Amino acid sequence: MQCCWQNQTLICDGVTLSRVLKPNPKTLGKPATIKDVASHAGVSYQTVSRVINEHPAVKAATRVRVENAIRVFNYHPNGAARSLVSQRSTTLGIISFGTAFYGPSQMVASIEQAARGRGYGLSYANLAALSISELTDAIKTLRRQNVGGLLIVAPLLEVETASLDNLYKNLPFVLIDAETSAKHPFSAIDQFAGGRLSAEHLIALGHRKIALLSGPQTWYDAKLRNKGWRTALHNAKLEPVQDVAGNWSAGSGYQVTKQLLEHHKFTGLLVGNDQMALGALRALHEHGLRIPEDVSVVGFDNMPETAFFEPPLTTIEQDFASLGQRCLEQLIALIEKPELAPRMQVIVPKLIVRSSTDVPKTQPSAVKVKN
Repeated sequence: MQCCWQNQTLICDGVTLSRVLKPNPKTLGKPATIKDVASHAGVSYQTVSRVINEHPAVKAATRVRVENAIRVFNYHPNGAARSLVSQRSTTLGIISFGTAFYGPSQMVASIEQAARGRGYGLSYANLAALSISELTDAIKTLRRQNVGGLLIVAPLLEVETASLDNLYKNLPFVLIDAETSAKHPFSAIDQFAGGRLSAEHLIALGHRKIALLSGPQTWYDAKLRNKGWRTALHNAKLEPVQDVAGNWSAGSGYQVTKQLLEHHKFTGLLVGNDQMALGALRALHEHGLRIPEDVSVVGFDNMPETAFFEPPLTTIEQDFASLGQRCLEQLIALIEKPELAPRMQVIVPKLIVRSSTDVPKTQPSAVKVKN
C-alpha cells in the first residue's frame, strides 16, 4: 500500500482513509488517554492497544487511522495500555541490597539498561537489611504494583530463598548474586572461578606467602571468592598466611591491611573487591612497601578507576552488562515461555593483569598448579 498526506488528508492507493483529527477542546491541556485516541479514531480501546502492541489482526486502514490519532494527541502509552492485549505486565520488579557498593550497583544499572531496551519498566525495592522480613515486605509491595516478574539482586543463602517459595507463588523470578540450587532460576558471574583465577595468577608468578582479605562472609559472593582462593592455594600445596575480612569499603581495606602488616609477612595479597584493594594499597605504601616489588596485590570487579590506581591494579573483571542482559532475557522467557527458559546461567569472569603484580623480589622455586 502506497500512502501519502495531501492537505491534512491521508490517501492510500488513491483512497481517502482519514483526515487529521481535531482534539476535543475539553481534553486540551490534559494528558491524552487511550480512550481519547480510540474515540477520535472511531475504534475500541482494545483496537488501539492492538495497534500499540503491533498485533497483526488489525486492518491496514484501521491501523493508519489509529496511528494518526496517536500523532494528533501526542499519546504515549503506559505499561497498562501496552499490556491490554498481551495480558502481561510490562513492568518488572527489582529487589536489591548493598547498592552503595560497586558490584550490586552495576548489576542493577545493567538490568535497567537491558529492560529499557526491551520496552520494560522497573519498580524498585531496596532492602535496608538482609532479612527474611525485609525481603517478604519487598515482594508484597511489588506484587501490589502488579509486576510481571521479579529480579532479586541480593546475597541470599539457599535456606532464605527456600523459605520464600510460598511468597513467590506464580510470580516468575530470577535470583542474581545469591546461593541457590537447581530448584530456583538464577543468573550469576562465577565468583569461585574469579577467585581461583586471581590466586593462580600470584602462584604462577612464584608467590608462596599469600594473605587473603575477603569481603564480609555473610555475602555469598565473598564466600565463593574466598573458596576459589583457597582451592588454588590447596592445589599448590600452600596455606594462606592469614585470612581476614573487611566490609567491602576502602576504609576497611586500609585498616585490616594495617593490622595484617603488624603481625604477618607476605608477598602477595588477594583482596575481595577493588574498593578494599584501594585502601590496602595505601596501607602498604604507608608501611614503606613497594608494589609490586615487595607485595603484589590483586583486586576484584575491575572498576573503571582501577586502571588509574597507583600502581594500576591487577583485578578480576565481571561482565555486568552481559549479566544484566541475560538475567532479563531469562525472566522474560520465564514469563512468556517458561518451558523453554534456562534455569541456570553462569558467566565466567576474566583476569586483567596490570602493574600491581609481578614476581616476588626473592623468587622461590616454581610452583606447579593443578588443573
